[in-house]
Amino acid sequence: MPKILTQDEIDALLTTVSTGDAEIPSRPVENDQLRSVIAYDFKHPNRVSKDQIRTLENLHDNFAGHYASTLSTMMRTIVDVDLVSVDQITYSEFIMSLVMPSCTYTFSARPMEAVNLIDFNPTLTFSFIDRMFGGNGKILETERELTPIERTVMGRLAHKLYKDLEQAWENIVQVSMEQMSFETNPQFIQIVPPGETVVVVSFQIKLFQSTGLLTICYPYVALEPIITKLSAQNWIDATKKKTHKEDRGINLDNLQKVSVNVSATLLDTTIKMRDFLLLNVGDVIPSGKKINLPIDVYVNRRRKYTARPGISGKNRALQVIDVIENPLEAS
Repeated sequence: MPKILTQDEIDALLTTVSTGDAEIPSRPVENDQLRSVIAYDFKHPNRVSKDQIRTLENLHDNFAGHYASTLSTMMRTIVDVDLVSVDQITYSEFIMSLVMPSCTYTFSARPMEAVNLIDFNPTLTFSFIDRMFGGNGKILETERELTPIERTVMGRLAHKLYKDLEQAWENIVQVSMEQMSFETNPQFIQIVPPGETVVVVSFQIKLFQSTGLLTICYPYVALEPIITKLSAQNWIDATKKKTHKEDRGINLDNLQKVSVNVSATLLDTTIKMRDFLLLNVGDVIPSGKKINLPIDVYVNRRRKYTARPGISGKNRALQVIDVIENPLEAS
């Protein structure tokens, strides 16, 4: 039954409304969803989900292992490549984080439609160059642009990177990477608008005592055509499929090295034991098979082929004319 207000309560309510001194009682928020509200930053929109970020982490962690092996071969020493982070920031923030003069490459990766970017930290760049020219990869405290010869050396490292990155991406989608340009001033590189979201993948590379960063930048517009494939389930399925293919290839390679016995049956007839015991050199056993009929060829005592007997050069030979599809049933 609704409560009926007294006259005193009505007068007090009207007085409060007219003076505007009403106190709003503070009650605890009962809805848990309202308690977990987080302020949304429109400058840093999370356009790539956490699941997709984890897939990119797995993909580039795989790439780090391949590229470490490639660099170790080229540098003739152990080079460590470790994945540091996968972040999504604006393009302007990424460009501001790069050091100038830089060693920066832009490349295409079809079916990605936009241009992507790779940057070698100057410390890392000059350590690589020093090592490639016979040094011990020491840290060079210098700020200058690369010479044409040094650009050629770094270009080789970049091309190796594209190959290893293509191999890492093939678990998700087949990509074809091609270098587009080289730049020493990041401010001149405008692959997307400054406020556009990009995914930045950072690696730490260690060569002797020098350590530097390798950074790969994917604009969101480049990932957008394949963003639905960047799921953990797709990565697991692709990895299992690749492992199955690798195992099958290894097994086939091992089987091809196995020696087998191959024999051909020229005569198949029945004689009495008395006649068999009386056989001598020069005796003739009629086979009952015409000379133009094919004979059976056995592999490890299982009938596998039918062939035609003949001569190749000075050797007796067989010409295979048919393959038994199921040798288990044919034996």
